[in-house]
Amino acid sequence: MRAEPQPPRDAAHGEAVLLYQAAAKIYPRQAHGRYARLRIAAMFVLLGLYYALPWISWHGSPLVFFDLPHRRFHVFGLTLVPQDLLLLAALLLLAALTLFFFTSLAGRLWCGYACPQTVWTEAFLWIERYTEGDRHARIKLDRMPWNAEKILRKAGKHLLWAAFALYTGMTFVAYFYPARELFADAFHFRLEGWPLFWTLFYGFATWGNAGFMREQVCKYMCPYARFQSAMFDQDTLIIAYDEKRGEPRKSAARKSARQTAAGDCVDCSICVQVCPMGIDIRKGLQYECIACAACVDACNAVMDSVHKPRGLIRYTSANHDAGKPFRLLRGRTFGYGAIWLALVGALFYLVFTHSTLRFDVMRDRHSLYRELASGAIENLYVFDVTNDDNRPHTYRIAARLADGTPLTAVPDTLEREAGQTRASTVALHTPPHGEHPLPRASDVHIALQAEDDPAIAGSRRARFLSAGKEEEHEDEHR
Repeated sequence: MRAEPQPPRDAAHGEAVLLYQAAAKIYPRQAHGRYARLRIAAMFVLLGLYYALPWISWHGSPLVFFDLPHRRFHVFGLTLVPQDLLLLAALLLLAALTLFFFTSLAGRLWCGYACPQTVWTEAFLWIERYTEGDRHARIKLDRMPWNAEKILRKAGKHLLWAAFALYTGMTFVAYFYPARELFADAFHFRLEGWPLFWTLFYGFATWGNAGFMREQVCKYMCPYARFQSAMFDQDTLIIAYDEKRGEPRKSAARKSARQTAAGDCVDCSICVQVCPMGIDIRKGLQYECIACAACVDACNAVMDSVHKPRGLIRYTSANHDAGKPFRLLRGRTFGYGAIWLALVGALFYLVFTHSTLRFDVMRDRHSLYRELASGAIENLYVFDVTNDDNRPHTYRIAARLADGTPLTAVPDTLEREAGQTRASTVALHTPPHGEHPLPRASDVHIALQAEDDPAIAGSRRARFLSAGKEEEHEDEHR
């Protein structure tokens, strides 16, 4: 007789897993304690920065603003253009390596305290608790039939969620569109085109991800949870349950006929109730755990109430659980740290050597050189100069040959408006009736410097052509 197919089972816990069942809704209970305060402080700081930065100006320009139409990116006083690819690449590498470094050092610190999904989910949970109450009140509200109270609470929650998400979407667009114009247009219902589209799109994404999907984003959409294990080792900080101290739980001890001595765990399941991912940390480390430490705060409060020592659930490491000391500083962290410091140094070097002046020098292809009546040799060049600054500048030209011979530039200054790129033809002359004949080709060093700000400067090298010593000797021989 053919056996009926059995549903797949979780290899770690032996529980049946139905692949197409709807995910059970999680009702996180509010946790109180040291880590909860730290998480709330991080939320206020990060959300405060996110909502405030588009409104802050620095020397007349926004502190952070990405001007896509003009291809200008203002970041903390720096004005970057697409040609600053090296600086952008260094910044992205530094961000990735920072994540790797702190993951190897302190586990999923980013996920628990700074990830946008975590931060906005925490804010949405605050609104949900304000309108519907804490965990048990929300469960009771969802189970009751629809009535005036339920409609009022649900409508109030979604109205506040929608307003908060819409403001979040508008703030996101304000990084690409002047904030004062954007909010004025929105207030007078004049917002249209791509600002309107991205405001609604980002607001809808915030409302869906933080209001409904929540832990599903971390479990199924975020790749970080999948590859984080490659950065973990036996000394990485994790949140773990002390099984030796906690087992057997008191509920299991009561059921035992032998009246086995109970561990410290009272099997209250509060650690599960406060978990935003809905996992039971007592079953061991799971990839869904975002290391928010809500279970640590909850368990410590329970241990205080039953007069037991804290730390039944705590930050630890696999080696520390095995009786070995903490080794936060080890080969991997030293390696990540050394590369991280090198990248930080490279980034600071690129930032401090960054100039708003960009120029290229090309020889005029229509002429090689020209000998003037005064005996000077003239070469023509095309100066392609870009002023990436927020104000106009006049740049003075200085040029000299490789042997130190100064050259005269005509014109000797170039003017550029803010953000302007223009090509100009410049003639470089040797001194009249030079005492020493020039070689046929020589390197010329060309420098530009802003007259109103000596720190804005740059230099390039080009080739300077002349009759050359060989041709002069041939003329004398003839």
